[in-house]
Amino acid sequence: MPTNSALQPSPSGAVVVLQAAVASGVSVCFANPGTTEMPLVGALDQVQGIRAILGLFEGVCTGAADGYGRMLGRPASTLLHLGPGLANGLANLHNARRARTSILNIVGDHASWHLKYDAPLTSDIESLARPVSAWYRSVARAEHLWQDTLDGIHAAFAAPGGVATLVVPVDFQQRAAPDQLRADALPAPAPAFDEARVGEVEDALKSGRAVVLLLGDRALSERGQLAAGRIAATTGARLFSETFPARTERGGGLPDIDRLPYFPEAAIAGLKDAVVVLAGALAPVAYFGYEGLPSELASVDQLVTLALPGEAADLALERLAERLNAPPLPTLPATALYSVPDGPLTPQAIGRLLSNALPPEAIVSVEGGTCGYPFVTASARAAHHTILTNTGGAIGQGLPVALGAAVACPERRVFALQSDGSAQYTIQALWTMARERLPVVMLIASNRRYGILQTELGRNGIEPGQQARRLTLLDDPPFDWPALAQGYGVPALIASTTEELRRALTQALQHTDGPLLIEMRLA
Repeated sequence: MPTNSALQPSPSGAVVVLQAAVASGVSVCFANPGTTEMPLVGALDQVQGIRAILGLFEGVCTGAADGYGRMLGRPASTLLHLGPGLANGLANLHNARRARTSILNIVGDHASWHLKYDAPLTSDIESLARPVSAWYRSVARAEHLWQDTLDGIHAAFAAPGGVATLVVPVDFQQRAAPDQLRADALPAPAPAFDEARVGEVEDALKSGRAVVLLLGDRALSERGQLAAGRIAATTGARLFSETFPARTERGGGLPDIDRLPYFPEAAIAGLKDAVVVLAGALAPVAYFGYEGLPSELASVDQLVTLALPGEAADLALERLAERLNAPPLPTLPATALYSVPDGPLTPQAIGRLLSNALPPEAIVSVEGGTCGYPFVTASARAAHHTILTNTGGAIGQGLPVALGAAVACPERRVFALQSDGSAQYTIQALWTMARERLPVVMLIASNRRYGILQTELGRNGIEPGQQARRLTLLDDPPFDWPALAQGYGVPALIASTTEELRRALTQALQHTDGPLLIEMRLA
């Protein structure tokens, strides 16, 4: 007689995809699904071990997956609706690609037999996905569902990390899946480094030339920074981090490492005549091209590579420190508070007050230059924390990345230091934070303008007229931040002075049952 197991129906293709994802360590799905993803939505109730989180806009889902992956080093999943849904999430997938974040990006598609009719939502999903994906595949056979999912996750983990986009036609999701070749998920390969490169860098440090260590990726871990600090103290090398690192540890007695300046003139001056050692960082280039300035901030003959992104730059730095007989760094104070006088809010005061207020092991998602740069400068004296920055420059990252980081690390307080203009790109993240009861503190620098655009007009020698000015101002009408926040279910406070912000930060840290927004009104 057949056994009971033989009588059990085969699982649907949607169940198989989610089972394979869970088997590979995926435990969260940030979703904004549509009709062609309904079988996967239903399968979320059947597969144990995966938490579904709804985002009202696809850019919130993709940015949240980025923040989650940066903090845990393993992928979350997205669930997006066809090509247009994917397109809505592309900006934050661009940022995730630049951050080298592992993400399993699941996109539904029309039934394979329906595609030929060119229905209104039919699009070239592959052409949309390829530029932001390290790996792409559209499921072609139902018996490949398990392996296709595993292949995507393995590709997302492969050094240096990236977005894997898996397209699953709805008919393959719906049908009972045939027997799968259920291969085990492969472990993520352990990063390594090249001893020969360590020797080359040692020679450069002993050559008598000025040396700059440019740190990125794993070099900005606590281990990497401490090793870099030892090397700098022993050799006189100067330290910079990438201008916009995906993740950097900061404060708590770590070395005070400056970011490479954003504007090319200052960056070129900082690297001039030095050997530039790339430790987990790419060769530095200007963010934009400016007439009369080189795009490469350091010439090719200045560069020496210690470790590529995705390699064990932290271990390579430790090995280099050993070869140089660099002693441990002296113990630095874990925190040092700033004295901030009462008065109107300024970016510098905001940076120092936030530095003072950070609890140990906080996470700060920084988007926007108005207060971002002053905070990062001040935060060397804060308690130990993690900073996540906008790696790709596509606006709308800050709030979703904070959301994803809060899901990944519920034991840590998360702050989003955000400019008012960029916050509007993915403002829907507030609703998801409220729904999931995530205690994110959102600090909105409210200066009612696009400050970076005003700066760039000046750099281009343009005296703005009426229309140009209107394209950089956000004051007519001004955003009503308390009303916006409350409309999404988020309480809000207003601070216009340093004393008001000090009190608001204290109140925010006591608020633990969901998000809270503070509008910081700059003069």
